[in-house]
Amino acid sequence: MKTRQFLATTLAAAAALCLAAPAVHAQGNYKSEYRMSLVLGTAFPWGKGGEIWANKVRERTQGRINIKLYPGVSLIQGDQTREFSALRQGVIDMAVGSTLNWSPQIKELNLFALPFLMPDYAAADALTQGEPGKRLFARLEKAGVVPLAWGENGYREISNSKHAIKTPADLKGLKIRVVGSPLFVDTFTALGANPTQMSWADAQPAMASGAVDGQENPVAVYQAAKLYTVGQKHMTLWGYINDPLIFVVNKDIWNSWTKADQDIVRQAAIEAGKEEIAIARKGMIEADKPLVKELATNGVTVTQLSPAERDAFVKATRPVYDKWKQQVGADLVEVAEKAIAARKQ
Repeated sequence: MKTRQFLATTLAAAAALCLAAPAVHAQGNYKSEYRMSLVLGTAFPWGKGGEIWANKVRERTQGRINIKLYPGVSLIQGDQTREFSALRQGVIDMAVGSTLNWSPQIKELNLFALPFLMPDYAAADALTQGEPGKRLFARLEKAGVVPLAWGENGYREISNSKHAIKTPADLKGLKIRVVGSPLFVDTFTALGANPTQMSWADAQPAMASGAVDGQENPVAVYQAAKLYTVGQKHMTLWGYINDPLIFVVNKDIWNSWTKADQDIVRQAAIEAGKEEIAIARKGMIEADKPLVKELATNGVTVTQLSPAERDAFVKATRPVYDKWKQQVGADLVEVAEKAIAARKQ
């Protein structure tokens, strides 16, 4: 009797240990450090978002998930267009990445680069927080990564070292640095410019030397990078595209964590995304736009387009919009157009 009881107790203990094994195994597989890729460092809203996310995760997991930031996409030698592929392959564990940089691999992300699709922040929110955003997250999951939250780099405004840009004709012949996206090349070619693809790491030296005449980026990025010091003295606020960011984890890394830790990482990403968006928009959404006022104090000539002037750029790039609508996916674009039309301003 005692022998049977001993055996039963031993078997029960062994069964309990087996049941507990996956959790123990998962905990044992945690890395001492997780690598988060960022294009921009913590002096920029983008990098700040990554830092906020990493800090929240480290604190809430009591250090089980320790994240180190790698700005300048240093894990892939500064080539931001390779970031998504590296994330899928496991070279990168986590990232706060740009939809523009990832669009060469995920064509649907070109939605956000369709010229003049999103006229205001409410339109951008209608896409990321609505049905288009859900569809894009499903597409990213299908591609083998785990998207958790949206952030924002911001509306991309154009600057140059030559003269004010008020009409498409003013862009004729200007060498404009663009990210490595065929859609950007098409857009600036349609406007008569000479688009030049290069990484952000190469862009500032190119502007300083005069190898390129201009660039397009959010005002917050322009200011943080002090582009007025490399000849970028003319800024036109045209809001032709917005550049959302996505908080993402490599699928294998995600699956190595316990469900409780997955929940912590997801919630931290959602909170960090909201905080990062607020930082990215600060100075641009207030009535007096203090960030724009700062431009003038740095000797920058700011051109604000009238509706009629902006419409000239819209018309000039419409063939590009129509061409890329088919490549992005007409159904997705139409869902996006409806979401924008129904937005609350």
